[in-house]
Amino acid sequence: MTRFSQLFPLLLLAVLAGLTFWLDQAIKPGERVAAAERHDPDFIADDIVARRMDAKGDVKHTLYAARMTHYPDDDSTHLESPRLIANSDRAPMTITSRTAKVSSGGEHVYFETDVRATRAAYADHSEMVMETSFLHVTPDENIARTDRPVTITDANTVAQAIGLELNSETRVVKFLSQFRGSYHDPKRSATRR
Repeated sequence: MTRFSQLFPLLLLAVLAGLTFWLDQAIKPGERVAAAERHDPDFIADDIVARRMDAKGDVKHTLYAARMTHYPDDDSTHLESPRLIANSDRAPMTITSRTAKVSSGGEHVYFETDVRATRAAYADHSEMVMETSFLHVTPDENIARTDRPVTITDANTVAQAIGLELNSETRVVKFLSQFRGSYHDPKRSATRR
């Protein structure tokens, strides 16, 4: 009996080690698959500034955000309080929203919730403001699109529609449907007084 009582702890330890090894091997493959399928961030950064340059080395556009979260499973980036400034020969265009998603490679930015695009005044053109709930921006092509209700205002005009396409370089706006607009001519109003 003495010999058995001396070997019992070693035998118990060997059985526990074997059981632990077996459990470890049985669980690991499932963990690897589950981890690969999860949408977990690999890094988070606060107060970010990202600039993209053109071929001449001039800043083409600048992206600011209060917080940036990157997800490796789809290589997407989520932004909080983003602000995109697209530089132009005429006037910069600034786009803000509560959140945004940036595609892999940064070719597309999807602004969501309280989206506001402001083109600064230039020459004899007043400031223009566009408001919507969603805006898909392709910064390198200077194109912004939405299929949601949108309102555009400037000093003399209010335009509303469902959906639009805006080229910030050419300043051409194409309304997609249900367009309504009003124009106030300040010169005409001044002559009536």
